[in-house]
Amino acid sequence: MRTKKILIPMYRDEVAPRFDLAGEALIVTVSEDGTPGERQSLVLPHASADDLCDLVLSREIDTVICGGIEEEYYHYLRWKRVDVLDAVAGTVRAALARFLAGRLKSGDMLFGDRDSHV
Repeated sequence: MRTKKILIPMYRDEVAPRFDLAGEALIVTVSEDGTPGERQSLVLPHASADDLCDLVLSREIDTVICGGIEEEYYHYLRWKRVDVLDAVAGTVRAALARFLAGRLKSGDMLFGDRDSHV
């Protein structure tokens, strides 16, 4: 097993409501034992689903945690063997905490989540 990379499109401190409109992204490296390591925040030059998909592939991202995503991009990322947890709403901190605990799933609404300590 190797380290994994997670990408979360962001709007301020929340998971961006739409994949194609995200202006920022957070990449988190997770060690084999599930401990979060390096974090890199990126400000994207412009909002673009195509560019975000290119970023996912060029950075060898394993999992994308996002809000709404068009079916075309969802299937493209899955075809490229990227796990996609979509329709997630809440803070980036809560989404990451739940993911690291192995309990995040598509459709999770995390506002007011008590597990948001990462």
